Amino acid sequence: MYPEQKIIPINIEDEMRSAYIDYSMSVIVSRALPDVRDGLKPVHRRVLYSMHELGLVYNRAHKKSARIVGEALGKYHPHGDTSVYDAMVRMAQDWSLRYPLVDGQGNFGSVDGDSPAAMRYTEARLTRLAGDILADLEKNTVNFQPNFDDSLEEPSVMPTKLPHLLMNGATGIAVGMATNMMPHNLDELCEGIVAYIDVLQKENRELTPDELMAYIKAPDFPTGGTIYGVNGVREAFNTGRGRVVVRGKAEIESMGNNREQIIVTELPYQVNKANLIMKIAEMLNDKKLEGISDIRDESDRNGMRIVFELRRDANAQVVLSNLYKYSALQSSFGVNNICLVKGRPLLLNLQQLIHYFVEFRLEVIERRTRFDLAKAQERAHIIQGLLAALDKLDMVIAAIRASKNVEDAKLALFAMDFSPEKDKAVNAFLANYPLEGNRLTEEQIKAILEMRLQRLTGLERDKLQTEFAELLSKIEDFNDILTRLPRRYLIIQEELTEMRERYGNPRRTNIVAADGEISLEDMIADETEVVTISHLGYIKRTPLSEYRTQSRGGRGAKAAETRDEDFIETILIANTHDYLLVFTQTGRCYWLRVYEIPKGNKTSKGRAVRNMLSMSEDEQIRSCIVLQHQKMKDTAFLNEHFIVFVTRMATIKKTTLEAFSRPRSNGINAINIREEDELLDVKLTDGKQQILLASSAGKAIRFHEDDLRDMGRGATGVRGMNLDNDPEDLQGVKNRVVGMVCVDANQTEDSKVTILAISENGMGKRTDLDEYRIQSRGGKGLKTINITERTGSLIALKAITELDDVMIINKSGLTIRISGGDIRPTGRATQGVRLINLREGDSIADITLITEAQIEAQAAEFVEELPENAGENAAENNTEAIENETPPTV
Repeated sequence: MYPEQKIIPINIEDEMRSAYIDYSMSVIVSRALPDVRDGLKPVHRRVLYSMHELGLVYNRAHKKSARIVGEALGKYHPHGDTSVYDAMVRMAQDWSLRYPLVDGQGNFGSVDGDSPAAMRYTEARLTRLAGDILADLEKNTVNFQPNFDDSLEEPSVMPTKLPHLLMNGATGIAVGMATNMMPHNLDELCEGIVAYIDVLQKENRELTPDELMAYIKAPDFPTGGTIYGVNGVREAFNTGRGRVVVRGKAEIESMGNNREQIIVTELPYQVNKANLIMKIAEMLNDKKLEGISDIRDESDRNGMRIVFELRRDANAQVVLSNLYKYSALQSSFGVNNICLVKGRPLLLNLQQLIHYFVEFRLEVIERRTRFDLAKAQERAHIIQGLLAALDKLDMVIAAIRASKNVEDAKLALFAMDFSPEKDKAVNAFLANYPLEGNRLTEEQIKAILEMRLQRLTGLERDKLQTEFAELLSKIEDFNDILTRLPRRYLIIQEELTEMRERYGNPRRTNIVAADGEISLEDMIADETEVVTISHLGYIKRTPLSEYRTQSRGGRGAKAAETRDEDFIETILIANTHDYLLVFTQTGRCYWLRVYEIPKGNKTSKGRAVRNMLSMSEDEQIRSCIVLQHQKMKDTAFLNEHFIVFVTRMATIKKTTLEAFSRPRSNGINAINIREEDELLDVKLTDGKQQILLASSAGKAIRFHEDDLRDMGRGATGVRGMNLDNDPEDLQGVKNRVVGMVCVDANQTEDSKVTILAISENGMGKRTDLDEYRIQSRGGKGLKTINITERTGSLIALKAITELDDVMIINKSGLTIRISGGDIRPTGRATQGVRLINLREGDSIADITLITEAQIEAQAAEFVEELPENAGENAAENNTEAIENETPPTV
């Protein structure tokens, strides 16, 4: 031992304890756990910031991944290139992140667990969504901290506009703790946070996790699948810990020869497809699973497809249940919402996660506004000096010319008096905006000396004055934001709505209730909705109260934004819990719950129904039936009611409702359609109705439902009406059936209906049902409307009472809602009255009825409003009912 050395003895237990605590805290804070504010770990934050510094935004070219990794490694994250590259790769995988942050080009791995290509072969850039996570970074919205060697600075958090932690979730293992957070759907998150802010402002309280579940239903995994049971979701939302069971999406298909196969198209989150197939094969070899004869992986770039061929004697449902039970086709996601809150790891529930996000956004908006305010004030200060100099231009030029150098010029300008001269028009600016102390500041003098001669022109002076006025308006707006908390809350809501419109998409993960659980539909409020379906297949639901009653003859209100060459084709009134039986022109039937339909306002476009139903590309929705959910379990109701089909070529068929009581995700065949024919309409009856069919040529036939015998789903049907008498309509188009009405054979005076006929040019009328005598099925029918060039062909036939309302929509998207009592009753052989004024080239697309009960339920929410030309319409309608003097032909 050297005498100059000094050795201090310490307790090894104390030293290990201290060192381990330092190490564990470093792992927790600087590596494994995400920040509650932006949902990012340090390595992800540094990769994104490095890409931002390199200018790799979504609309610029990709750059080599090695360049990005080197930038992050050398400047901000000195922990090995593999860890940096792996973090970047995961942010580019759409099966790992619900909303990827990196747009990768090249081999970035696969769901089979394949490794990505080396970083020298791949390229990357930020996605547009990542750009909104980094938005306003340069506006002093967040604090910066020194990098590892104090040579640069990096952001301590990202000023995200999106609730990224909830959107993409997080997974990490620290020392003594771990985090496992679920991804969610952005549409639902934005809707939930907007509602949270509304309640916070109006009621001064925060929504509970159970209340938030009305908006944020459950996690939404990038790989889809099905969440089996909502109790685990509810527990996770309430406590921050829970167990969510996720199943792969599997369907049973027939192979013929009495054999079936199971098709798996989606897997639970974080399940390796190759390992899943290998483990199932091993269980088959070990006889732990039985009934499967072959396994094939038919996945390609179009999607996942794993095929399990079953033995002839195997029960498909039993085999599928065993796959769920013994393989990773059913997995559990252990939720553990631990994240960093002000540098400390905390366990948070759903409401707390939203609380901290909103709190952070308020801070970001305040800091951003202060930055913008300072910039606006600085610019306004400079322009004020320029305009003041222009007001006293001669004095300024004289002072500059008399100066020997720049310093003398500065001193001369600083000494000048810029007091406004009220008797001179040239001092108009200074009179309104005098300088402080009537002297120029150093910044203003510098700007004046650097001013170009072109600023002396009148046009340039006007530009400066306009810019100064705009800056004053911005400064006033910025001050309003800083002084009013409700204004900052409103900005958060507006930004979330913008993010939802930009990045929102439908749920990928379905939700089903487990055995013995409360159903998800129990959390859905009972509401009356208007369901609209466009010609190109876009569907949405809207609260009925958004549609107000108007007077007959108005031009209508805007109902929906539609795509080019699209228009609203079907309108239905339903409860959120009801079933929608959807029938296509090919004779297929699909099931859809009303609450599963995306909600939108009256002018939104909706979403493609193909994304919600397993329809083929050539199928189009032709008719829908609303069925109350209680009736789907009522055996007597199912056996005593029927569905009546009619095709364009007048084929009609009746099938018991019980044949449609077992919903299937991929639909069923409802009627056999002949070539060159297609399904037109479908009605629900009790077997005792009278049926009216109408053709485009203006004829209608009435016959008893008893004339139709009950047929199976695979039958074609029988002739309902003879169309040969009028082979073509006014446009030379082949005569076709345009409407079907089913009415009660035993009508009372209170329930008596009239027949509403509407032509494509907006003419319509009501006619007493008794004017249509009963005929035998298959006849030619009676005249129901006098078809002329003015009316156009018949387009719809409905049964209506005076207390019902009619909602009409044309192909341009305009609607009008008319009281049935406002439509004048006339005879069969008349043209009717004008119901809606159509613009040139427009025509009616569809009509629907709103019953008396629905009107009473919404009476308090409707505001009757007369259009501007109501008087003109009234005068016109008095003369529009033109009686046909010729007796009707039979």
